Parts: sequence; C-alpha cells; structure tokens
Amino acid sequence: MIRVHVICEGQTEEMFVNEVLAESFRAKGIELYASLVGKPGHKGGNLKFERLFNDIKSRLLGDKTAYCTTFFDYYGLPEGFPGKKEANNLTKFSDKAMYINRILVEKLTEKLGENAVCRFIPYIQMYEFEALLFSLPMTLATSIDCEQDKEKFQAIRDNFNSPEEINNSPQTAPSKRIEKLCNGYDKVTAGSIAAIDIGLNKIRNECSLFNAWLSDLENLSK
Repeated sequence: MIRVHVICEGQTEEMFVNEVLAESFRAKGIELYASLVGKPGHKGGNLKFERLFNDIKSRLLGDKTAYCTTFFDYYGLPEGFPGKKEANNLTKFSDKAMYINRILVEKLTEKLGENAVCRFIPYIQMYEFEALLFSLPMTLATSIDCEQDKEKFQAIRDNFNSPEEINNSPQTAPSKRIEKLCNGYDKVTAGSIAAIDIGLNKIRNECSLFNAWLSDLENLSK
C-alpha cells in the first residue's frame, strides 16, 4: 500500500480527507494519512512557512518510503508566505496556484534536497475548501439546510467560470458567502457532508486544479 501524508490546514480539510477521499484512494492502493499542520493537539491554521516546513521535513525524512502533500487554501496563507506577494499580482487563479506551488518546492529543495522533495506533491486550494462545494450549489444549499436560498447559491456559482475562481477576501471568500446565506454553517462537519452529497466525481469535473491534484496522487500507484 502506497502511503501519503496529507498535511491539512484545519479540521475541515482533515475531515474531508478522512471522510471523502480516503476510501476512494484506498481502493486504488493508496492510504492517505491526514494530519493538521503543527504539533499534535493543535487545531491547525497559522500557516507560516517555518511551521509548515517542520511538518513536511518530519514526514519526508522520518518516513522515507512515503509521500507527502499539502491541503491548505490560498485565502489562509499569510502575506509573508514564500511567493504570496508575487502571486497576488497574477490575474489567473491557476497561475497563482502554480506559482505558489513552484516557490514552495524550490524552498523545500534548498533545505531538504531533491531526493526528499521528489516525494512531495504541493497543493494549494483556490481559494478555499468551500469553493469545492459550489460545484453543485443547489445540492450544497439543501445539504446545509438552506434550501430556501438555493437560487442565491446558484447565482454565486454562475458569476464565475469555475468554483475555484470564487475569490478571497473577508467578504467574498467562499466560506464567507455561505455563512452570509446560512447562519450557523458548521465548516467542519457540514462541509464534508455536503461534499458527499455533491459527489467526488462532480467536484473533480468542476474544479480543474483539485482534479489535477488528485490525479497526481492517483498516478503514484502506476
């Protein structure tokens, strides 16, 4: 069984890996091990490069037959994160993601060497985990008990070419849009339940960067 450590930004991403992705990958001979960034017992977040580096280092050097990947969102990256300032100046969401991923790999290679980093697969969620849930907005609305506003959820999705383009700010990030329409939205549990209702295949079809990440992971078994 191929083993992949998935370093997650928060409990929402961790639960999504455990409840939605793990079973699908296990059937392909890949075991995903999700954990929160930082020391055990922490709630994640605080994505400073130094903190993330320690986690990646411990996975790559402490388990030399396993792979390591990341699952955190662009919205949550501090402005001092390597490449974030330059990525903000890029127009396309896909260019921002690729730039951050490239700089992260370069920084890790400088510190850990190519032999270790060749087992690292970077992934930045654009712009936030909740963007994935807009792959099927009416199902999302129903799943989180906001069916009365499903047309508003659909209108949000219709303003963008892809769910992954729903933008990042304290007012317009995907989770903020959901919270505005659905008071009491529980990011951790409701997000995974909604993803299950929407279906992984639908999310992959709608979100090209997310699909590319999963494809990279799946290719490890080939």
